[in-house]
Amino acid sequence: MARRDWDESDIRIRPSKRSRPRTKDRPEHKDAKRGMVISKDRGRWGVVLEDTGVEVTCMRAREMGRTAVVVGDRVGVVGDTSGKKDTLARIVKLEERTSVLRRTADDTDRYERIVVANADNLLIVTAVADPPPRAGFVERALIAAFVGGLRPILCLTKSDLADPREFAAEFVDLGLEILLTGVDDDLSPLVARLNNAVSATVGHSGVGKSTLVNRLVPDAERATGEVSGVGKGRHTSTQSVALKLPGGGWVIDTPGIRSFGLAHVDPETIIGVFDDLREIAETCPRGCTHIGPPADPECMLDTLEGASARRVSAVRRLLEALRSNNHWEL
Repeated sequence: MARRDWDESDIRIRPSKRSRPRTKDRPEHKDAKRGMVISKDRGRWGVVLEDTGVEVTCMRAREMGRTAVVVGDRVGVVGDTSGKKDTLARIVKLEERTSVLRRTADDTDRYERIVVANADNLLIVTAVADPPPRAGFVERALIAAFVGGLRPILCLTKSDLADPREFAAEFVDLGLEILLTGVDDDLSPLVARLNNAVSATVGHSGVGKSTLVNRLVPDAERATGEVSGVGKGRHTSTQSVALKLPGGGWVIDTPGIRSFGLAHVDPETIIGVFDDLREIAETCPRGCTHIGPPADPECMLDTLEGASARRVSAVRRLLEALRSNNHWEL
């Protein structure tokens, strides 16, 4: 028999029955520090600690699995929380969210993507000209705000190029706050709403969203771009990021969105946002879609009068937008 050398790879050891089995219980991490996620980029999250205000770079702990962590999330962090260069902490806890801005890729996609968590306000930024305003975008952003628990604020930019009143009139009956936020407009009414709150922005490219953010946060230096010759803006924000407002609070700048699917939303959720409509809708015949005649000839929403009747017309435009099952391109 040929002589050979032996090493540890030749030895097979069966684990003892007395060996301690691997536990499925996650550690409690009672010493974890609370913070808010302000950025996310390639498997790393920026977190501002609640007690010190220090920004730390974090990875997601193994025990978190594939739990989605997005900008605005409140998290628990352990490890090196000094915030010094080249240090890395771990996100070990995700607190319950108070609100979520979510969308699907299109109306046939059932996979929900959470864009922002725990925002109080949603700034729906749209230009009144160059590019021309698109009511469909605003309608869908409103739906996302209503079902996600955010207060929508319609911000109209480029009001120096066209009269914004006609476009704004389409949404007045929804009780929506509408503010002019162009480069020559006074931002103090908007700033008053944003101070000491978390606000997310949404808008397709070229409407002046990043320009607005730069005015709200002078040292933000968010990249801006001009509208192309075909009326579409160039994407200038590629990652969501939360920026500290001078008067307190945060504004979250999100990338320009081309598609805003709402496959995760049902009509009853939209009706339920408005107290006067929800109460009367409960008396509608079973299966009523609330779209109105001829589809729903006995819809009880048609019995409302005054401001509620005008609100019905506005809400039905939202329901029509929701009913479309085709991919909707902004």
